[in-house]
Amino acid sequence: MRSLSDTIARLGAVRALQNRAAASPAASRLAEFEDFGSNPGALRALFYVPANARPNPPLVVVLHGCTQNARDYDRGAGWSQLADALGFALLFPEQRRSNNMNLCFNWYEPANSRRGEGEPLSIVQMIDTMIARHGADASRVYVNGLSAGGAMTSVMLATYPERFAGGAIIAGLAYGSARNIPEAFDRMRGHGGADGAGLEASVRAASPHRGPWPSISVWHGSADAIVDSSNGEAILKQWQRIHGVALEADETGTVDGYPHRLWRDAEGRAVIEDYRITGMGHGTPLATIGEDGCGTSGAHMLEVAISSTRHIARFWGLDDGDSIARPPVAHPIANDREPPSVTTQGVGKVIEDALRAAGLMR
Repeated sequence: MRSLSDTIARLGAVRALQNRAAASPAASRLAEFEDFGSNPGALRALFYVPANARPNPPLVVVLHGCTQNARDYDRGAGWSQLADALGFALLFPEQRRSNNMNLCFNWYEPANSRRGEGEPLSIVQMIDTMIARHGADASRVYVNGLSAGGAMTSVMLATYPERFAGGAIIAGLAYGSARNIPEAFDRMRGHGGADGAGLEASVRAASPHRGPWPSISVWHGSADAIVDSSNGEAILKQWQRIHGVALEADETGTVDGYPHRLWRDAEGRAVIEDYRITGMGHGTPLATIGEDGCGTSGAHMLEVAISSTRHIARFWGLDDGDSIARPPVAHPIANDREPPSVTTQGVGKVIEDALRAAGLMR
């Protein structure tokens, strides 16, 4: 049996090869632009506009999680693959280590969670550049992200709601959940935080906007040990109050074997949906196998036989250009099979812990 040090050395060599592949221009569709304004958050801006882009294409903003970068997250989630098929444009804001050693967006810092400041303003400046240079449709801008990127998605939807037609928060946190690192860790563990009224007040105080509000898609693994799934419920409470919908969903069922809930506003528009991925740990849900496979599994990019990328795009109407928030068909909960159960614990966690201890992974 190989020693742990030998295993770590081999894993480190594999990781180095992966990093070199990720750095290769041929390995990514994304390009970078630099001159997009004052950039007070000091972020990088990467983008992709497919050759077959629609005239005035919708724009999807994608925010990666901690320890990730834009190119790796795109490869994992498959957003540029789907953009090739559907003709929308992509923007990938990217964190720098000089801002955060773990490449997390600083969603919990007051200076980076307010309108007109820091990272949110940098992202809006990038959006304005995509609209000016590539003709993106200002009325069809969407934002989504994983983990810290999901929490920053909450920041963008609260501080600049008039700029987004919809958002999707994967394993993220509600806006206003934390104002410093200790509070951020408490909320991630599911401890403390505001009640429903406080969550609503945080969003309403974040901008002068009073509606209409963007549609919201919430995704969370039921076995998430990094960002407790109670944070998904907090996001729902926040936006249920903003949209003025009941706590009980208008429609419940399963999609691809997983629980799905949908809320409609007084006009019948689907404004909130929730996916709870049974047995899944911390990461972006993927369906990479088969003819409709999208993305590539990896660290926190989890093969669970449901593509959050495809379903989010469908919820926003990107698949055929129809009105936003048109959800997939959900089947009543009476399915005769158990949803797939996937976690990030066990052997994978041991290996990740060993890599971190060896300084090979943050």
